Amino acid sequence: QVQLVESGGGLVQAGGSLRLSCAASGNIININTMDWYRLAPGKQRELVASITSGGSTNYADFVKGRCTISRDNAKNTVYLQMNSLKPEDTAVYYCHGVITGAGGIYYNSWGQGTQVTVSS
Repeated sequence: QVQLVESGGGLVQAGGSLRLSCAASGNIININTMDWYRLAPGKQRELVASITSGGSTNYADFVKGRCTISRDNAKNTVYLQMNSLKPEDTAVYYCHGVITGAGGIYYNSWGQGTQVTVSS
């Protein structure tokens, strides 16, 4: 069994910053790509950023230049540093990971989500 637990969400004023964390736990052999997605009311879920096991990153156009995804493999944790936040960034942010567990089992794991609210 593998679990992802997010933290770091909250209420911030426009222009502010937040750092989201996602810690993976369980019988983990290897963590492959990890992503952050977000879901805003009335909208479809959208990919925010992703990072491979080798550290290659990819960002959605709407966060380029404002967000940085990083990972600490020793801690099985991925981070999303968000700066210059806008009200339209308000959403529930979900961590997702493709994880290899004991016995070579692949897990397509999702966290429970963390709310980010940006006030104008």
